[in-house]
This record gives sequence, structure tokens and C-alpha cells, in this order.
Amino acid sequence: MTSHSSHPHGLELHNAGQFYINGEWTSPAVPALLPVINPATEEVVAEVARGSAEDVNRAVAAARAAFPGWSATPVAERASILSKIHALILERKEPLAQALTLEMGAAISFSRAMQVPLAAEHVRVARDLLSTYRFQTVEGSTAIEREAIGVCGLITPWNWPLYQITAKVAPALAAGCTVVLKPSELSPLSALLFAQLVHDAGLPPGVFNLVNGSGPEVGATIAAHPDIDMISITGSNRAGALVAQAAAVTVKRVTQELGGKSPNVMLPDADFAKAVPLGVLSAFRNVGQSCSAPTRMIVPRARLAEVEALAADTANALIVGDPQSPDTQLGPIANEAQFSRVQAMIQAGISEGAKLLCGGPGRVPGFEKGYYTKPTVFSEVGSAMRIAQEEIFGPVLCILAYDTIDEAVAIANDTVYGLGAHVQAQDLELGRAVASRIRAGQVHLNHPAWNPMAPFGGYKRSGNGREYGVMGFEEYLETKAIIGFNA
Repeated sequence: MTSHSSHPHGLELHNAGQFYINGEWTSPAVPALLPVINPATEEVVAEVARGSAEDVNRAVAAARAAFPGWSATPVAERASILSKIHALILERKEPLAQALTLEMGAAISFSRAMQVPLAAEHVRVARDLLSTYRFQTVEGSTAIEREAIGVCGLITPWNWPLYQITAKVAPALAAGCTVVLKPSELSPLSALLFAQLVHDAGLPPGVFNLVNGSGPEVGATIAAHPDIDMISITGSNRAGALVAQAAAVTVKRVTQELGGKSPNVMLPDADFAKAVPLGVLSAFRNVGQSCSAPTRMIVPRARLAEVEALAADTANALIVGDPQSPDTQLGPIANEAQFSRVQAMIQAGISEGAKLLCGGPGRVPGFEKGYYTKPTVFSEVGSAMRIAQEEIFGPVLCILAYDTIDEAVAIANDTVYGLGAHVQAQDLELGRAVASRIRAGQVHLNHPAWNPMAPFGGYKRSGNGREYGVMGFEEYLETKAIIGFNA
């Protein structure tokens, strides 16, 4: 039976209570549902099927059976299907954007301009790579062959739901792998629309499978499954560690993109009038719910007062409100647990003696319902404070002061994380020198354009492996050496 769910914004969700396994929509082995809450209203807007180990086993069996055929498919054929998926994402941009706004509260303008188009880009990149990538290279008498690793278990987060799905699914399919996807149970609606879209693009049965459910039930089963060859997870450090532990027994490859506490180093010659507002907007993009958000602004002590005024003015000007309103810049925090966490961290900043420039605890005036949070900026933050060390994942910025460039670099690196970093400098040579000293997987110099080919991933506790571009694609490949190939 097809479960059907619709809501005020005209988004039609067929199959909400089903999984996509082996090319068809199918009911869970044990009937059970998970509510999906609209963070703008705190109301249940849909219910999705809650998976169990039995559902994962069915999905893995389908992916296993489909693997020999799909991995042997000509590269041009895989590229053709990825082209169709890319076209369908753009064609169905509006329902996808509406689903994202409904399930995790992104402002509709942000869903349309960023969440959906950037997700489509990951598919385009994977498709385009297939026309240039050399799966076999020969040096002397040895051939090096790169071939699909096998069945991939993909676990995606709630903050960039569609974007993180395409960042994993597209390169996996391009490589010739088959997949079992577990989207976040907190924002699963866009994933259901994506599964239908993949089906409509003509992907053979079993190549892509989707099972909704909780981390402890579905995620843990995927991680430990003996017939899954690789896991790619984007999520919290806690979830990443649990998945790696469960996967270790069967010695599968695990790539993890986990937390971050990214620094934004303003060098003394930076254009502060331009760089500070951009820094605040970058930190608060997606309501601060990005693992690489530059939430620690590291500035020269002599310029602290100027930075405080610019940062507070920028934060205070942001329009927080109903994500369906075209004027809204920041919608609500995506779910109740995260809202509570952000509130607790704002309180911790105050308790630790940081200087509150704007925002603060409590709901946004005029919004008694919905997980709306005041854009908050702290100054005079010490590197040892919790707000400087722990990932907050909300619209909270910490300003830390330095006296020397060596001290600025030391503060930037004073974190267990190492995902993203920003450096602002008019002297590009100085900017590059500082960028090379920061222990992070991606450093942005002077707010460059987003580059979907640039590898993304972390040093230290921010993870293992890389996503995006060639390096992200190669995570889904095994390496075989054939010696005596040209003997």
C-alpha cells in the first residue's frame, strides 16, 4: 500500500511510509513510522517508515546482486544515467526546495539558491569525471587498475540533506558501486523525492536502495553488515566513532566527514569593512548548521573594537523568520534537540564570561512556536572556553583576539578539529603562508567562489578520507596492480 502525505505548500509525498529497495517501493518488514517535524511550527508534517535490520538485509542483498552487472556497465552508460539524474534534480528543483524547507527549516530562498543547485553540481561533477578519468594506467610492465569497491553504505546528515546525498551517491554510482542509503531520520523527505528521481532516471534495480530509520537501528546494521564493502558517513563525532567501531570487525573502508570548529583568521592588512560582514554571513549560512562554518573569528587585538561593531551590525541586520517568507535569511534551527544544544551553549558562553555583543539565549521575539534562535556574537572569547572548543552548530560566532601572527596561527590550530579554515589578507603571499600553517583539510583565502572539484575533508577529529572532485570519487575505488602486464 502506498502511503501518501501532503501539506499546505503543495508538496506531494507519495511512498512516505515505504522504502526504495531493488527498484521498487516496498513496505517495511515490521510496520513502524517515524514522525517528521517542521521546525518552523513544531508540528508533525509527515511520517516515514522506520527500518529494521531485516529491511537493511533486503537492501544489501539487492545491492550485492546488482553489483556485478552495474560495475561492468560501460562508463558512457553510467554517465548517461547521471546526466538524467542531474537534469531531473534541476527540473524538480521546486518540490525538492519545498521539501528541504519543510523538513529542516532552511529559508526557501536558500533552498532554491544553494541547497538544491549545489546538490545538482555533485552529480554533474561525477558525470563529467567519467569522460576523463583513467581507470587503467600502465607503467613499464605493471598495470594499475582502479575498480569499484563494491556495495557502499551511505549515512547522511540532516543539515544539508540533499547536498550530502548527492556528494556520496553520485561518485559511488559513477565508480560502478551499488549503494544502500540511510538519510537522516530528522530530514528524510528530500531523500524520498531523490529516490523517486533516481528511479525515473532509469537506474537498474538494486543499484540504489534507500532505508529510512534511526542511527542505532538502521545505521548500526549498515556499519556492521558483512556484505557492505565501504561506509561513508557525514555526521557527529560520536556517530562517526560508533560507525567506525562497528565497521572494524569486517575490516571495511570507512570515510568520515565529522565535526568542525573552523577558524577565520583576519590578518592585520585585511579589508575589515568587507571581510568582517562576509565572515559573519559565512558563519551563519544555513543558520550556522554547517560543519565547516567559520565560527571562530581570530582578529588583531588593536582592531577588536572595530570588528565588534561590524560583526554586531551584520548579525543584528539578519532577518530571522518564517522560512517560507521570501525576505527571510535565517529560518529556525532544524530540530528540537539541536535548538536545546544551541541554547545551552549560548548560556555557557555567558557563564564563562565571554562578552555578549548581540543575540543571546531565548526564543526570537514574536516567535513562540518554532526553533528560532537569535544570531549571537561573543567577543573576548578565550581559546579554552567551551564556546571556542565545542561545535555549536547554530548562529553563534566567537571573536578571539591575537597580538602576533604566530599567536593567530596557534589559536587557529588550538582545536581537536581540522575541517575548514578561512584566511583574510590583502597581501596574498602572507595569506598563503598562513593558510599553509593551518591544520585543516580546506582553507578559503578571501572568501573565494565554491569549488565542487576541491577535495573536502578533515584533519584530526574532523574525519578520514575526502569528498568532492577526483579525490572524493577515488574513495569509491579499489586499486589493483597487475605485474607482468607487458612482459
